Order: sequence, then structure tokens, then C-alpha cells
Amino acid sequence: METSVIKRLLAIRAAKRSARAMQRGVTLVEVLIVVAIMAVISGGVTLVAFPLFKEARIKSAIQGCLVVRQAAELYHNLDATGDACPTIQDVVAAKKLDGKKTDDPWGMPYKIECIDGEIHGTSSGNDRKPGTKDDIRDDFKDADVKRLKDL
Repeated sequence: METSVIKRLLAIRAAKRSARAMQRGVTLVEVLIVVAIMAVISGGVTLVAFPLFKEARIKSAIQGCLVVRQAAELYHNLDATGDACPTIQDVVAAKKLDGKKTDDPWGMPYKIECIDGEIHGTSSGNDRKPGTKDDIRDDFKDADVKRLKDL
């Protein structure tokens, strides 16, 4: 009989101990460990995602330059009155290009260049300055994308 009372007392004590553990919550150290783990994970994701984001912006700018070039060629072939190089405003006014699609991924307007009878769409690139080595054209290849991504 005494052994059953002892077992019952031990069971009550274990139940009280687990109830106290449930009510206790989490300690500050546990919270800090979780926050530190989350910071390490987010830092790793940033290191992986940032180069991909930069490459995606470059590829998007190349596609935008292609669209601008095609619209400028269409304008030049159908609506131009002379041999002058069209501007973005001319192409938009002739409804060959949507006025909302005239900015590159960095928020600068695309430009149209006419060189040796060829029309090209260009973007100023990440530094937003024309005539620098990070400028983007419609005829870029994969090697050019890699070069710009590494700048």
C-alpha cells in the first residue's frame, strides 16, 4: 500500500513539474538564439539573392532596349519624315511605344541612338550616367551580361 502512495506522490510531483515548465514560457537567451539564427539565415539569402537580382535587372534592361529599338525602327520605317534619328518622345507620340514603358529598371529613360544607319536602344545602366562602361544596349550577349554583373 505504501508503494502505491509513493508512486502516486511521484506522479503528482512530475505533473506539477511539467505544469511549471509549461507556464514558464521562453527565456531571453532562447529568444536571442532564435534571432541570431534568423540573422545568419537572412544574411546567407542576401548573399545569394543580390547577384541574381542585379543580373535580372540587366536582362530586363536589355529586353527594354530591344522593345525601344523595335518601336524606333517601326517609327522610322512608317512615320518618319526624314532620316533624323527618332527620339523616345517621337515614338511615344506616334503610338509605337507605350508611354509607361520608357524607363529602364533604374528609373532612367531609355535612349535611341542611330549609328551608321542602325538604330539601337540604350540604357544608362546602374550608375545612371550615359557614356560609361556599364551602359546597356539592345545587342548585348551573355558575356556582356556577365561583365556588367561583375562590375
